[in-house]
Amino acid sequence: MRPHLLAILVALGQTALAPYRIEGDAIPSALGGAAGDPDRGRAIALDPRKGLCTLCHAGLGAGPAGDLGPDLSGVGARLAAGQLRLRLVDGRALNPGTLMPSYYRAAGAERVGAAWVDRPVLDADEIEDVIAFLLTLRPEAPR
Repeated sequence: MRPHLLAILVALGQTALAPYRIEGDAIPSALGGAAGDPDRGRAIALDPRKGLCTLCHAGLGAGPAGDLGPDLSGVGARLAAGQLRLRLVDGRALNPGTLMPSYYRAAGAERVGAAWVDRPVLDADEIEDVIAFLLTLRPEAPR
C-alpha cells in the first residue's frame, strides 16, 4: 500500500476531539457545548463494555461494585460538573499515577485495546452524559 494512502486511512479512523481548557481542577465548559442526558449517562456508566465504571467504583446504584476507585455515592454533591469533566477527560492531569482511564484522549494512551488506539473511549456527548448522571448522585435526605 502506498504510504500516503495509508496515512489517509489512519487519519479517517481517528476521532477529532472537541477543544477544552483546564482551569485549576476542572474543565469548566461542556465538551462540544451540549448538556448531557443523565439516563444515557447511567447506561454508559453501568455498561460493562463501554463505561465500565462499576469495575472500580461503588455507589452507582447497580452492582457489582468495585473498590479500586472512590465510592461515588453522593459525588454530585461533592464535585461540580467541571471537576467531574476533568476526571473523566484526563484524570492524569490531577494525579499522574491514577488508575483512572483517560476516557477522552486519543493520542499517547497506553495499554489500551485495539479498538481504542488513536481514539477516545467515550466521545464528547458520552462524557457529558456520564457527567449529567454523576451529578444526580446526591446523598439521601435524612428521614
